[in-house]
Amino acid sequence: MYQLSKRAGISTGWIAIFLLFSAVSHAQSLLNRIVNISVNRQPVQEVLEIVSNQGDFYFSYNTSIINRNRQVSISAGNRTVQSILEYIFPSGFEFLESGNYIIIRRSPLKITLVTEQSESNDNIYHVTGYVRDDQTGEQLADASVYEKQRLVSSLTNANGYFSIRLKSRYKKAALTVSKEFYQDTTVPIQAGYDQQLSITLSPAEISGTNVIVGPGTLPAPDSVYIAVPQPDSSTILYLYKKMDSIRVQRTAMGRFLLSSRLRIQSINLGKFFTARPVQFSLTPGLSSNGRMNPQVVNNFSFNVFGGYSGGVNGFELGGLFNLDKKDMKYAQIGGLFNLVGGNMNGFQVGGLQNTVLDDAGGLQAGGINNFVRGQFSGVQVGGVVNFTNKNFEGLQIGGVGNITGNNMSGVQIGGVFNYAKRLKGVQIGLINISDSSEGYSIGLINVVFRGYHKLAFYSNEVLPFNAAFKTGNHKLYSILLGGANPDTSNKIFSFGYGIGREWKLGKSLALNFELNSQYLYMGSWDYLNLLNRATFSLQFRIGKYFGIYAGPAYNVFISDQDRKVAGYRYPVPGGSLQSNSLGGNRSGWLGWQAGFHFF
Repeated sequence: MYQLSKRAGISTGWIAIFLLFSAVSHAQSLLNRIVNISVNRQPVQEVLEIVSNQGDFYFSYNTSIINRNRQVSISAGNRTVQSILEYIFPSGFEFLESGNYIIIRRSPLKITLVTEQSESNDNIYHVTGYVRDDQTGEQLADASVYEKQRLVSSLTNANGYFSIRLKSRYKKAALTVSKEFYQDTTVPIQAGYDQQLSITLSPAEISGTNVIVGPGTLPAPDSVYIAVPQPDSSTILYLYKKMDSIRVQRTAMGRFLLSSRLRIQSINLGKFFTARPVQFSLTPGLSSNGRMNPQVVNNFSFNVFGGYSGGVNGFELGGLFNLDKKDMKYAQIGGLFNLVGGNMNGFQVGGLQNTVLDDAGGLQAGGINNFVRGQFSGVQVGGVVNFTNKNFEGLQIGGVGNITGNNMSGVQIGGVFNYAKRLKGVQIGLINISDSSEGYSIGLINVVFRGYHKLAFYSNEVLPFNAAFKTGNHKLYSILLGGANPDTSNKIFSFGYGIGREWKLGKSLALNFELNSQYLYMGSWDYLNLLNRATFSLQFRIGKYFGIYAGPAYNVFISDQDRKVAGYRYPVPGGSLQSNSLGGNRSGWLGWQAGFHFF
């Protein structure tokens, strides 16, 4: 009986051991399971499916973090699931088990401080270290490392190394690391000690819908599409990004005057701005605010040769030039030019050129050019050309011309030309051009692309054949005209200019009033023969592109010709029409005109 019991106990023990072994085997980590695999240049998603089938479990992952079409090769052999995954995803990923699932995900952000502290013996201590990508371990070049309160900064070199000198008298300090397309990271440091840090940055989370850049796809103003390589794959995400904070350095003058280190730092620190009461600069980058000056808005800014600051809220004086990343208020004087990336409101003087890339208001005076990329409200005076990219409101005076890219509400006075996309004011110049007009264009040639256009052919009591081109809007249009009488014994030719206005009386009827002045050539240029006419005509439109018109005219003729030239007409008007003397060499009479027009 004892033997039987003993044997039964032994059997029970072996059964328990067997069951325990089976349970342990069944509960073995999914990552430690052994699979036999051999693949040659197969996509990642197919390799994961093979491993999943052999290991009898599931993978879970987000398709946005894995390039499933990347091809991999694995030589034949028995391997753990862990080793296979580490081979396929060498860095920046972690693998977690949950039930019968292995979850593949990005490694979380890690900030590692490797401090090798030694107390500084003077008032300066040094902080050095490396900046790396927390997912790939790659050393990051051109990352900005800076202390916000002291405005001390450094850029990492090609090996991701940086070095900063700080003053010991400040009891607290923290370094912030910024790089385009990465999340900002701030690390507190122990003041007064030389130390070394190792800081990792996590790629920024890029939200939004992917876009396709192709023919016919244009970025919005002051925006660009930036190709962002994804760290885990060969795919590229095209990010639609506003570039407002670096518009100044994207200009030709900005690229010429600003160093590459200064431009890189401005990109990295696009979201960081602070304020200081005053700054002094020798050149951009050599400032009392150091290389951080493009991130500082100053109340007073003084630049010996030139400077680049975040903005001015007060007064700025530059020996040669002033560059401001954001807004400028009240007064700015530059020996050669001023360039403002944001809004300008106040008084701005540049010897050669003033440039404002956003809204502007006040008085802007440039010896040669004024350039405003945004909107302007005030007075703009340029020796050669004034340019406003968006809306203009006020007075614009250009020695040669004025250009407004959008709405122009005010007065444009150009020595040669004026252009406004939408005219809501007055243009005065030799040539006035607009896309559409609700205002008045006064000049020799007035062109409104979406306005009033007519090509007219008509006859009157003086000249049987006349042609006129009328352009502008219904409120005011200009007229270029010419005429002739080809009779060989009674020749006469004319050319001139006029203005007119049209009142619509219905869908097909309109009343036109026109004033014109034309020179009559009657055989000799030695005489003045100037015919001035005021006409009223009733216009009847036939269809969309054709109309007829007729009406009376009153003429005032100024002439000092006292004899007939052979083959030419004399006198005017002649025939049955009788003129009345208006005194001196002037005469007047009542006449007529009738004709047709196209458009």
